[in-house]
Amino acid sequence: MRAEEGYFKVAPCHRQFRHLPHKKTMQNSAESVSPSSTAPRTDYPILGAISFSHLLNDMIQSLILAIYPLLKNDFQLSFGQVGLITLTYQVTASLLQPLIGTVTDRKPMPYSLTVGMGFTLLGLLLLATAPSFQVLLVAAALVGTGSSVFHPESSRVARLASGGQHGLAQSLFQVGGNTGSSLGPLLAAWIIVPHGRGSVAWFSLAALLAMVVLMQVGRWYQLHHVSRSKSVRHIAHDALSRGKVFACLLVLGLLIFSKYFYLASISSYFTFYLIHTFGLSVQAAQMHLFIFLFAVAAGSLIGGPIGDRVGRKWVIWISILGVAPFTLALPHANLFWTSVLSVVIGLILSSAFSAILVYAQELIPGRVGMISGLFFGFAFGMGGIGAAVLGRVADAHGIDYVYSLCAYLPLIGVLAVFLPDLEKRQRVRARS
Repeated sequence: MRAEEGYFKVAPCHRQFRHLPHKKTMQNSAESVSPSSTAPRTDYPILGAISFSHLLNDMIQSLILAIYPLLKNDFQLSFGQVGLITLTYQVTASLLQPLIGTVTDRKPMPYSLTVGMGFTLLGLLLLATAPSFQVLLVAAALVGTGSSVFHPESSRVARLASGGQHGLAQSLFQVGGNTGSSLGPLLAAWIIVPHGRGSVAWFSLAALLAMVVLMQVGRWYQLHHVSRSKSVRHIAHDALSRGKVFACLLVLGLLIFSKYFYLASISSYFTFYLIHTFGLSVQAAQMHLFIFLFAVAAGSLIGGPIGDRVGRKWVIWISILGVAPFTLALPHANLFWTSVLSVVIGLILSSAFSAILVYAQELIPGRVGMISGLFFGFAFGMGGIGAAVLGRVADAHGIDYVYSLCAYLPLIGVLAVFLPDLEKRQRVRARS
């Protein structure tokens, strides 16, 4: 340490040596600088790699939702059984995530990302060859398990590579997943519907590509997670009591419930709604689902950077409550306005999750894996429960009733008024 300190003292007096330090000396000097004196840089190649992996992961997972009409016809399923497939996938994707996140907070596992994608690969191959409804459930469970391994650690990688722009990093990470989800119905319409369920096996190549990319990300993570973790300054919000933190997490959970219960009504049943209400073909309905999911992907890119600039509370408030007028109008619209409203709903509603996740991470510093796993898991769980419940409602009352009922869910967004403005508290503490 003395040598590095001496170097910095001498350098101003000997300008001719400023550009001639040994490369290794420069590296050692950079490592010796305290976190307060150097700001970490955003590692865009790693963010791009983890976002691309998220795209492939969620594209594969969305194939399950996209081929529901095909599965329903092949296996003569009821809406309740369709919902049970989603429930099986979402429950396995949700229950394991907080546990994995908690474990990796204590002992990071860089190559678990590749292992998780391996589970997804096995589930995909089983989905293509399943001879019965029970085997379909096993395939959905394997894909869900892969998701539960992937999301907590990949969210941690995004935060470590963020360079302090946490909202931006989470949005880039999320936009990959949401883009992949939007591609699933499109690829299903182009490839799986014309060629049959067996063509799902071709998408195993995407899983293999993701495993290769994640192997490289795992190497970066193994080399950098210790130094990056130490350099990240955890801002503890000591002005908030434990009870207040718990209350904030409860409000965030209710907002997640509102968002993902409504999204379940679109992702699982929008094709059926369009076919029943407007007489569209399966392929045409899947194209409308693709448009909605693409809007979701675009909206997810917006929320994080705006939250970094204007505050995450306001993004959460606007994205949940602000979508209510459009969801209330959707059940009464014709086909054209249904398409327009679905795009607006996707753009606004999807901007919330990155802001919610980063807000929760800042409530409990140092627990990135646990919080990421908890919120990803809860989101998937709410999606699965929503799909199962809404499937039963559709069987009993019709698919139109589902959208009339779910239209009121975004009104829960009014609860965001109880969230404190964490950025404002930070500014007040900085001035004091």
